[in-house]
Amino acid sequence: MISFVPLESVPVDAVEALLDRAFGRDRHGRTAYSIREGVDAIAELSFAARFADGRLAGTIQCWPVALACDGGGSAPMVMVGPVAVDPEWQQEGVGRALMAEMLRRADARDIGALMLIGDPEYYGRFFGFSAERTAGWRLPGPVERHRLLARGAAVPDCVGKLGPDLRKAA
Repeated sequence: MISFVPLESVPVDAVEALLDRAFGRDRHGRTAYSIREGVDAIAELSFAARFADGRLAGTIQCWPVALACDGGGSAPMVMVGPVAVDPEWQQEGVGRALMAEMLRRADARDIGALMLIGDPEYYGRFFGFSAERTAGWRLPGPVERHRLLARGAAVPDCVGKLGPDLRKAA
């Protein structure tokens, strides 16, 4: 059985070690890191999953980002990820539990636009994310277009550049 705890209650080095195990030590060079550069994670949507004995099973983080539309205006969104599960516990439902809890919290906050970079079969099938409205988005690095996914009624359908929502900067 897992329980959810605020991410800030977990030592930073434990979170970093988990992220290294899940994604590799070279993860900081990924485009997702550039998209959210300069902003803090959203505390209410960023948390950890712990087993009853205190072991860290996984974490999820969410970030304020925005799409600056070429025609003018900016559309705020929440970037989901990383969703990290200790490799020992992958395929055991920890990631699905983290996502389900985050979506419950996002719905309670009436967040109308979520986006992520991830597996379309998994995030589409279980959580309703798709690449339907992301084709015109430019990112600050490479991305496999089919993995750029979004969910929600407020997801913008414009051409523009995705980056941190600097109005929410630390």
